[in-house]
Amino acid sequence: MDNTKEIKGKLYFLFIATLIFILCIAVRTPRTYRAVPQPRGVLNMACPLRISERTITRLNSTKHLLVSAYMDQRVDGLDVRIIGIFKRDSIQPLYCVFCCAGQLSNTNPGTILQHSDNFGFPYVTTDVMCQIPQNCDATHVGLLTQPGGERVFNQTWLPIRNQKAKGKEEEKLQFNFTVCISNLFGDYNNVLQFAQTLEMYRLLGVNRVVIYNTSCGPDLDRLLQSYSQEGFVEMVPWPIDQHLNPSRGWLFSQSGGDVHYFSQLTTLNECIYRSMDRSRYVLLNDIDEIIMPYKHNNLMSMLEMLQQQHPNTGVYLIENHIFPKKHFEPSGRFHLPRWNGVPGVNILEHIYREDPDRESYHPHKMIVKPRLVEWTSVHEVIKNSGQQFKVPMDVCRIIHVRVALRQSLTLEQLNEDKRLWDFQEQLIPSVDKVLRRAGLGQS
Repeated sequence: MDNTKEIKGKLYFLFIATLIFILCIAVRTPRTYRAVPQPRGVLNMACPLRISERTITRLNSTKHLLVSAYMDQRVDGLDVRIIGIFKRDSIQPLYCVFCCAGQLSNTNPGTILQHSDNFGFPYVTTDVMCQIPQNCDATHVGLLTQPGGERVFNQTWLPIRNQKAKGKEEEKLQFNFTVCISNLFGDYNNVLQFAQTLEMYRLLGVNRVVIYNTSCGPDLDRLLQSYSQEGFVEMVPWPIDQHLNPSRGWLFSQSGGDVHYFSQLTTLNECIYRSMDRSRYVLLNDIDEIIMPYKHNNLMSMLEMLQQQHPNTGVYLIENHIFPKKHFEPSGRFHLPRWNGVPGVNILEHIYREDPDRESYHPHKMIVKPRLVEWTSVHEVIKNSGQQFKVPMDVCRIIHVRVALRQSLTLEQLNEDKRLWDFQEQLIPSVDKVLRRAGLGQS
């Protein structure tokens, strides 16, 4: 009997000792070797908010640049799209972290999506898609190079825009038409053409013009400041040259540099998302181009007709037509002395249009419904949920006054096109007004 009790006591002691040993081993095992479940929810920690007030923010410990973050729940299981510019040979896993109404979230892996167009340059427009954790009222988002919150206190946060985009009805949008001017750089000072273009767009029904501005000439800067104060132009600072060596050409093999044409692809995509929650249509074209309807007197009546004929269309491709600036209308009726002191091209004086070379690639510009677009390039949309339609040139085409594209064509081989003159009674006084307000030209 005593032997039985002694054996039971030894077994009990051995069981307790084994249990204590296992617990000690578990406690001393490093965290990195444990099986950690998928992080969810909100930590009981306040966000150390250091919000980026820049349009380009460098991501810590990487060669990547972050631009902006938008709520985008069109991709199943993902909620936020962070637009950036990433070095293609340095892309690494990234982890999303959120500020949830002042409280820090757990981290979770981001989905990195490189845009397919890079034209051979080392840096490419890249989206990072993030999922918002459960019970998180997300206001800001950041990216980390490692999971966990150890480095979050040095994190720069991006505000999440378009928070109400998912439930907003189209009829409640602030604007019908927004024009996106992707890049303004160098000493560009074509003031007169710029004023005429913007005032023509205003007559056609455009409500807002967004311009990504790296630099420009002094007179154009005065005009832009005047338009910004009025609210017609939204200036987005674009100091890409402070971070990278931007190319002035479109192909790396010809021009070199870090990124395509001052990162034009990034600004075009950013402008679509910037406009997604407030504009029914977005026009993607250059600073010296006008997307001009030829059978309607405004863009809305033209789009209403096209939507009836092609109801599932989200992208309208508009053919580009060059008006060589070396050929002038002979009467000189629009050579106005009061504009002599204003630098730039007077587009009313150029009425001769080239026919495109149909045997070579001919680029288009676009009118898009932004909520049907996921990725865009310069001349075509890469990812979208609607159909694309090439608008016939007799319905709409681009008026593009610039250096001749087909240099060999004589004046007799060009087409006379006076479409701009249909608006001259309203256009000229409007241009006079904006120039006077900016202190340019004769008073």
